Amino acid sequence: MAGERRAPGRPEAEYPAFTGLDGRHPFRDAVPEGSVAYLARRRHDGQVAWFNFALAREIGLIPELHPDRLNPALERTILRTFCLVIVNEWDLSHGTRVDPDDLLPHPYMATRYLQLQHPDRRGTTSGDGRGVWNGTVTHRGVTWDVSSNGTGVTRLCPATAETGRFLRTANRSASYGCGTAALEDGLAAALMSENFHRNGVATERVLALIALSDGFAIVVRAARNLVRPAHFFAPLKQGNPRWLRGVTEHWLAREEGNGTLPGLPGGRKRYRRMAEAMAASFGRTAALFEREYIFCWLDWDGDNVLADGGIIDYGSVRQFGLYHRAYRFDDGPRWSTTIPEQRRMARLIVQTFAQARDYLITGRRRPRRAFARDPVLRVFDQSFSLWRDRLLLRNAGFPPHTGEILLRRERRLVRRFDRAHAYFERARSTRGPVPVPDGLTWNAIFSTRDLLRELPRHYVEHGQPAPLHTFLQIGLSTYASRRDRQPSRRRREQAAAFQRTFLALVRAAARHTGSSFEEVVGDVARRSAKINRFARLTGDGAVWAARKLLRLRLRLPSHRFHELIERFLDDLVLVPERRPAARAAAPEAPDLRRALTRLLAVLESNRHGL
Repeated sequence: MAGERRAPGRPEAEYPAFTGLDGRHPFRDAVPEGSVAYLARRRHDGQVAWFNFALAREIGLIPELHPDRLNPALERTILRTFCLVIVNEWDLSHGTRVDPDDLLPHPYMATRYLQLQHPDRRGTTSGDGRGVWNGTVTHRGVTWDVSSNGTGVTRLCPATAETGRFLRTANRSASYGCGTAALEDGLAAALMSENFHRNGVATERVLALIALSDGFAIVVRAARNLVRPAHFFAPLKQGNPRWLRGVTEHWLAREEGNGTLPGLPGGRKRYRRMAEAMAASFGRTAALFEREYIFCWLDWDGDNVLADGGIIDYGSVRQFGLYHRAYRFDDGPRWSTTIPEQRRMARLIVQTFAQARDYLITGRRRPRRAFARDPVLRVFDQSFSLWRDRLLLRNAGFPPHTGEILLRRERRLVRRFDRAHAYFERARSTRGPVPVPDGLTWNAIFSTRDLLRELPRHYVEHGQPAPLHTFLQIGLSTYASRRDRQPSRRRREQAAAFQRTFLALVRAAARHTGSSFEEVVGDVARRSAKINRFARLTGDGAVWAARKLLRLRLRLPSHRFHELIERFLDDLVLVPERRPAARAAAPEAPDLRRALTRLLAVLESNRHGL
């Protein structure tokens, strides 16, 4: 279908839910100052490279029993809906010719939000720089936002702010100003976002990837609410209460309508409830990022996350195999935050929401520092502490109900185990900081995931703690040098403390649940083997897996390519409660298994990386 020009057709005939994704969106009506409108024209050089059938069913774009196959009508509908490019300021000033038949009837919006990389740091020039919002879909009482990335450069991109001129789409002269997306990056984002979603991490998700004839791509994304904290903070920093109230009421109406914040009160209590909900969400998010080694480049502007703490914009998102706590992304004029610094930035986001709440209630904009002791920060701290401990116990292999018992009755013991665990998790190479292709890092030298996976097996088989040499052999990572591998008195003491407190938690769990020690440690061993499995998807692994998948795409029929990705994603679900049912084996299963084996080998070789 690539390069083929077709008659307009009627997508509403077989897939009517797509017809609402035509550029119209309630955000534009609720927040007139919050977006820039762009006319768009249809492109005829696209091909659907991948479609997220599971997400499309959840949204209601396709029927529940629709097979995981692209048919001509569905592919034509996807392309008619999403294969477009905006007519931007450069096009208008240079008289770019647009076929009237290709001009779409409704304008699309690029939303305005705060981005600290823009010179004024107030959100007057920043927002969606290479994407637009397609519209909304409502299914079973839940409304979803859909947006597209790679649809042309807008006036809100960083390059326009820096150069003071409008740019042509697909230009190669300005960083962050091309308006395009790469297919490989889009597929890597799809793998990462689906992996996060299926393992319980809140995120936007990729709905479709459209490959274009010029080598670029359009990446279509969906979430229940695509508003970011940065959408609130632009009008806050500019002192525009009407704009801020519009964003706030739009976000609250969507959250209430979707059942996320049911029974919201009116008046001032409404905004207090919002700030408290943000504090609880971002406490959980900060804990999750720290425990799961997720680097999201979280800064106080709230640009790279959704307002519920969900992950967005995968260009700078990583999940590390180890706790590479010193890694920084090099973004030219500035360096990113590190994983441990993300907690402080999440807390600043909550503090800024406290400032916004006060502005909405009083009409007076006090400085953010005035809210350094605001009560919502205690909500954040409590949420962070609870989720950090909860996730530690989950990763150690304890079932959720057992973990809750330990948190209620053995919190001090949990904290002692956390201290011993943190000693090995935070240990860094004696080589010091080292450059990496996209920044700088200081490599971690222990994999506590390997310790949490292998030590329970050792206890089941041997009935006693592992000797120091076995402990170190299990835990030391591929980054550990010969000097890093030397035992020391401190390391011996911490290894003993790690095993002593872990076994104490197992005994406490047995005591509180009425089970035997052997039953609990056996259950923990089975669960930990899944949660801390050897092959894991890291940021590096996602890039290499996407590269290999795109090569396979050239050799596989579309339905086989989709099946391979689904089997790959199924295999990466690590939370036992979320493991999918086994898929039925297809007649061609042997070659799919070979391809899947090669993909998992890629993950294994990158499992300790960035």
